[in-house]
Amino acid sequence: MTGRPRTGPRRSSLARKIVVLTTLVAALAVALTGLIAWQTAAHGAEQRERDQLTRQATVLSRLPAVSEALFTGAQVLAGPNEVQLAVIAPDGTVSGTAGPAVDRRSKSALLAGDPVSTTGILGGQEVLLVGQPGVRGGGAVVLTEPYAVVTENTSRIRRNVIVPLVVGMLGAALAGVLLARRIARPLVTAAQIAHRLADGERGVPAPVDGPRETADIGRALNVLDGALAHSENRQRDFLLSVSHDLRTPLTALQGYAEALADGLIEPERVPEVGSILAEETRRLDRLLGDLLDLARLEADDFRLDVAPADLRTLVSEAAAFWTGLCARHGVDLRLERPEGPVVVATDAFRVRQLIDGLVQNALRVTPEGAPLVLAVRPATSDGGAELQVRDGGPGLTDDDVRIAFEHGALHERYRGTRPVGSGLGLAIAHRLTGRLGAGIRVEGHGPEGGACFTVTLPPAPSA
Repeated sequence: MTGRPRTGPRRSSLARKIVVLTTLVAALAVALTGLIAWQTAAHGAEQRERDQLTRQATVLSRLPAVSEALFTGAQVLAGPNEVQLAVIAPDGTVSGTAGPAVDRRSKSALLAGDPVSTTGILGGQEVLLVGQPGVRGGGAVVLTEPYAVVTENTSRIRRNVIVPLVVGMLGAALAGVLLARRIARPLVTAAQIAHRLADGERGVPAPVDGPRETADIGRALNVLDGALAHSENRQRDFLLSVSHDLRTPLTALQGYAEALADGLIEPERVPEVGSILAEETRRLDRLLGDLLDLARLEADDFRLDVAPADLRTLVSEAAAFWTGLCARHGVDLRLERPEGPVVVATDAFRVRQLIDGLVQNALRVTPEGAPLVLAVRPATSDGGAELQVRDGGPGLTDDDVRIAFEHGALHERYRGTRPVGSGLGLAIAHRLTGRLGAGIRVEGHGPEGGACFTVTLPPAPSA
């Protein structure tokens, strides 16, 4: 079996789009996280150094007079670093190696009893400056540290952040690949099954496991598979039925034609044979006409001439036409109509075609002496109208009602027990009402005992 040709531009797969999308989202998230981390690294490193200086300055500020000795001792015990000390006496005198970094504003604030945390210049380079006022005896203690220490710590933190960010992006891309495969796999399977169904294969089971949405797709494909198989079986049965119906009159025509050609028909039987040939040709004409009508109704360019039409007049004309035919079959045709006009928006020609088809179908099964009713009345719900064709025939069972409008269904069921036509009349009526924007329903047993077909037509548009 050959696959269906693929046409149109090549489109990217869903899996690829999911991978690209998840990677872009991950990249955006990583970029935002990296930007925030990049900015907070500098602030965090500076704040950490300031906190350390503040703690040291707080301890030294308890005894400003001996703070230089304490600081020197701490330097000896912990090892030298780049932290410098300045001591401000109560009279404003500044001593210590960090003294040049203390400006007038910082000194004034410390002598006033306020802590200081700022930056300054010491030895031509920027430094962090933290000062604490003395607890006892006034004065203050100031510590400084080169800002290069903060810059170095910031760079180290940023280097440590880069690797986790890259790993996170790669992990997100891998997760996107796995997610795309998981999401796309049932969709790819569903597409493959749909192509197999389109290629004519039937009985292809679709999986119904996985997430709810993919399970719904699987169930829909299974329903479609069954519907296609059922429809094709019905079409096959219909074609077989039509072939049988065509073959019967054709066989009769061929047989009698050959007999006439061979001179096997007695002269006195020629009128009889002519009548048989005429009847068989009429059967063929009816069958072919119904097939053409059904094909026209299925066409997309089926034409309707919609205009306001009086159904009371239309039904009266139909009754006048069918009265003589019903009388010849011994059927009592009755007409039920209101006093005034019943105007709807429709194609009057097609409605008459619909009425004739339903009456012909009813007349075929109505026994001699039984009634056949053609009725019209305004609809009470939406301002439209209802047409009814009721007969006094054998009626329909509930199962008959269910399949009444399937082409050839009742024909196949009753061809040996009731008078039947081509098997297409009710299918044509059903499709024609759909084209008219109307509705049709059937009751198995109406007031007269037989079937009752009701057509509901829309109202005429208001001016």
